[in-house]
Amino acid sequence: MATTTFSGPVRSESTIKTVSKNATTGAITEVSTFGDGPVSLSDGDVTLTNATHSGRILLVPDGSQDNTYTLPAPIAGSVFRFVYAGGAADATDAIIVTPGNSNFYVGGVTFLDQDGNEVSAVFSDGNSNSKIQINVPQGFDVTIVGKDTTNYQIFGNVTSTTAPAFADQ
Repeated sequence: MATTTFSGPVRSESTIKTVSKNATTGAITEVSTFGDGPVSLSDGDVTLTNATHSGRILLVPDGSQDNTYTLPAPIAGSVFRFVYAGGAADATDAIIVTPGNSNFYVGGVTFLDQDGNEVSAVFSDGNSNSKIQINVPQGFDVTIVGKDTTNYQIFGNVTSTTAPAFADQ
């Protein structure tokens, strides 16, 4: 397929999807969807997909238990933005994991202690940490971007009484 260059705006009455094509098999994989509204994640463990979740704001509820959100295998350019949507401080944790320790996070988040006595950076180890646990959040905005087929870049901020933590699964 040829590359198309647009010199003006591109309009869509629905959404715009970005895809990748496997050079060997020709299989098309949806990377991101732009233009749709936010996705309200359920209060429970959720397995995310690129087709439904990438490129959209993911609203994380005030959970009734610790909820785990499992990312799909990384694809360069996929974007998952998690925003806490609870109306009060959460008494449970939001846990975001990759498919496994071979798909790990690079980067970190800024921790804002809710009582104002600490602002710090919390980093992944950059070689195996595939899980971030956002402990009892009062607010967060965390973005995770597929760098390639192995790694996710992570950045954002977390407001809580307890610092978030990176770990292996």
